[in-house]
Amino acid sequence: HDLRAAAARVEQAHNQIAVARADMFPQLSYQGQAVRERAAIPGSPAHVTFNSFLGTFNLAWEIDVWGRIRRATESARADYLAAEAARRGVLLTLVSDVAQAYIELLELDRELEITQGTTITFQDTLDLFRRRYAGGIGTLLEVSRASAALTQARAGIPELERQIVAKENQLSILLGRPPGDIVRRPTSDNLSPLPEVPVGLPSQLLERRPDIQQAEQALVAANADVGVAVANFFPRLGLTGLYGGQSSELENVVKSAGNVWAIGGSLAGPIFQGGRLLASYRATSAAWDEAVERYQQATLQAFAEVSNTLVTHEKLKGVHADRDETTKALQTSVTLSLQRYNDGIANYFEVLEAEQQLFPAELDLARTQRDELVAVVTLYRALGGGWQLDVPGWGVARDQPAARETGR
Repeated sequence: HDLRAAAARVEQAHNQIAVARADMFPQLSYQGQAVRERAAIPGSPAHVTFNSFLGTFNLAWEIDVWGRIRRATESARADYLAAEAARRGVLLTLVSDVAQAYIELLELDRELEITQGTTITFQDTLDLFRRRYAGGIGTLLEVSRASAALTQARAGIPELERQIVAKENQLSILLGRPPGDIVRRPTSDNLSPLPEVPVGLPSQLLERRPDIQQAEQALVAANADVGVAVANFFPRLGLTGLYGGQSSELENVVKSAGNVWAIGGSLAGPIFQGGRLLASYRATSAAWDEAVERYQQATLQAFAEVSNTLVTHEKLKGVHADRDETTKALQTSVTLSLQRYNDGIANYFEVLEAEQQLFPAELDLARTQRDELVAVVTLYRALGGGWQLDVPGWGVARDQPAARETGR
């Protein structure tokens, strides 16, 4: 719905260009008039009643000597480009939000898979301890500890299932459809591979950011509005004309075409407006100053977002490597502890401790993989649609901002 609303705003702005540009062309209109009049005859007490019918085509054309209409058209075009950039911003946010929600959904699937696998492992350990206890070589304490570890892990499954349903509903809403299941690939490979981010990203990528383009076009529009305010100080030059017919009989109006015509020019300019024109110029100049500041702020914010995201992405690589190594070491530890326990070398606590350490380590690894992918999505959004300059559909026509108009 947000995307459709943004597209409607683009359509509005596009048509406003035609509205502004229409003033550059001659305006042709028609006029009809019917009058019945009773008038006194000079020097006589008598009166006369007569009809008068008039039909004309009228022409009016403002000659844009000072550029008022051109600058108004430029402002409307910049507003259109800003609306288009805003639409792209909504689309970019939607794509990024969908990607992030899908990654988070896959990670929840992975957490559920890990938790279910852990409960199976804990159940196997509990069964082993129970058999040993039944055989008289185990203790009730190790059975109780294994049972507690199992129920604690199993208690997390309903919450994960709830979060998965909520995330599926969130994705469905983002996709504009009723809440429901989301089809996805198996959880065994759902968090890989990680896209490779190239080193030395060009700064030109930031020029594609919708917020920068929107701020840039707002600056162009503000500059054009200053030009309109300056042009309003000067007189307007126009040409007018009419052609038609006038008759006392309605049916003769067309036959008498040509007996009424006129052509002329007009010059109209302000003398005293109570300070309105000067205040308008100052207001548009202040709006231009604001647009400059917002453009500079948007640019600085863009650089900061990209820098933060690149640092996050780079640091998460190291965290991922460490947690992957930790998980592998703990998996080996679980295998060895079970072997030592079965051989009578280790006690139950060593087995439970190894299994209980592996469980959160596997969850942490899955969450780190999720965070890495989310960082890539965030970088994609921060760069305005990825790190390739030639991606089709992400570039829009641009009017370059100019120095502010000045006037007296």
